[in-house]
Amino acid sequence: MKRSTDRILTTHCGSLARPNDLLLMIQAKVAGQPYDEAAFDARVRSAVAESVAHQAQLGIDVVNDGEQGKDSFVAYIGDRLTGLEPAAEQSFTTTMMRRSKEIETFREYYEEYYFKPRSANRIAGALQMVCTGPVSYKGQDAVQADIANLKAGLAGLAVEEAFLPASAPRGMAGNRYYRTFEEYIFAVAEAMHEEYKAITDAGFLLQIDDPALTVAYGRDTEMAGETYVEAINHALRGIPAEQVRFHTCYGINEGPRVYDTPLADVLPLMYKINACAYSFEAANPRHEHEWRAFKDVRLPEGKVIIPGVITHTTNVVEHPRLVADRIIKYAEVVGRENVIAGADCGFCSEARFHPDVHPTVVWAKFEALVEGARIATKELWRR
Repeated sequence: MKRSTDRILTTHCGSLARPNDLLLMIQAKVAGQPYDEAAFDARVRSAVAESVAHQAQLGIDVVNDGEQGKDSFVAYIGDRLTGLEPAAEQSFTTTMMRRSKEIETFREYYEEYYFKPRSANRIAGALQMVCTGPVSYKGQDAVQADIANLKAGLAGLAVEEAFLPASAPRGMAGNRYYRTFEEYIFAVAEAMHEEYKAITDAGFLLQIDDPALTVAYGRDTEMAGETYVEAINHALRGIPAEQVRFHTCYGINEGPRVYDTPLADVLPLMYKINACAYSFEAANPRHEHEWRAFKDVRLPEGKVIIPGVITHTTNVVEHPRLVADRIIKYAEVVGRENVIAGADCGFCSEARFHPDVHPTVVWAKFEALVEGARIATKELWRR
């Protein structure tokens, strides 16, 4: 994993908007309708190439495939693991209402302003899954296609590195098969190890996507945070930490966020994960102050942080000067070589016709990210 040895490197979290013609194919695939598989595979390949080229053109240093072929950053696992099937209860809003104090407190906002408009244009990633049998990995062809598409998209481009995201071995579906939730999670971890190993064996960085870690620390959970980290590390066994980025966040939504777990509480747990770099939210107004947490909870030797210096929760494009200021704050605490400038979260975690942040705005945010990193580099290396 490259570091910011002579300038601040830039990256993002992974998911980007899919082209509309590809979305139509994903819609048919998710709905179980007939679709041209060869045409789908070809369009995913070309969409990856377009996405990677655009990232490189804007100056992003560590790029990825934009998750173009996935219906969502987590629901794609339904196609790669055995033992999962759609649940009878498919009310995503109802499920979230039961689980979140944030949503219970701001029920009117989430029902009327957030979930209702999202449900109206959700085409993928909406299915609730349930585990009804033994979990094993069946996605060998799919992950190899991801790898091949990214390699093809990188041909002839000048970037520093590339990564592929993969979902953490969390509770991807309700458990109706294993005796305990812990047994279920470790079965998922065992299965996902195959996907993780395929990505790193191909020479790419692996990014573990895990919004659940912030929940594992704080609210009532079915498994303690320490045991959950053990499951993640079980899935990462034998994989060099230098090839692993770990991303956690507080969700993909714009919302009040008043019950988010403080970053200072999450850091000790996060540091126990066998990764080299840790990506987290740092740009949205609820968390921008948390650079101070690294003064008290020191970054372990040899580790890197990827703070979000642009956010996925607003269509406002950050000014490059503000981006630079955010980078500099972290660099002054952990050292400039240990900071890679990133984004709070993915910009299209589900395949959607109308993402929360418009694709044209995302590219403008990336331009601000790159320019902010240039400004920060000039100031940090002048000292």
